[in-house]
Formats: sequence, structure tokens, C-alpha cells
Amino acid sequence: MASTADYDAPRRPVVEFDDDSVEELKASRSASHPSVDVDEAEGFELPGPDASDEELTAAVVPMKPDEFRCSRCFLVHHCSQLVDQQHGEDICQECA
Repeated sequence: MASTADYDAPRRPVVEFDDDSVEELKASRSASHPSVDVDEAEGFELPGPDASDEELTAAVVPMKPDEFRCSRCFLVHHCSQLVDQQHGEDICQECA
């Protein structure tokens, strides 16, 4: 039979931070996390093909008469999804 686990028990021993000074904490932080200079990152290139000159196109389909746009999620739904109209705003089932 498996023993039960106490999930409320601390996972590691409690460390007292009263002895650490602010200067020591700042020094340990700067030593473990070197900062990155933004100017040095200019030559950084992402992996994969260069798609910076590609133009994205998408066909826009107008709303049909039996559809509505939800005023909360701004998605277009069929009228069967219309649940509530508050102050002239249409609300779908998912947002209600």
C-alpha cells in the first residue's frame, strides 16, 4: 500500500535571509545574471528562412445576414449562438 504525501509540508528547508545584506544580494544577482547590451544584439538573426519581404494576404469575407459579432469576444457567430442583448450589445453563449 502506498503512503500518502503531505503536500503542505515545505519542500526544502527554510533559509533565513536576515544575515544577507542588500549589497551581497545585489552582487550575487549581478554575478549570476549578466545583462545583455541591446546594441550588441543588432546582428542577431532568427533561424529559418527570411520572410521580412513577404506580404501576408487574407481574404475578408463579409458577415452574413444570419451572423452577429459578439461585443465581448469580438468573434463572428451564427445567430443560434446569440444568448443575450444588453444595452444593444449582442453576447454569444461562450461569453454569457
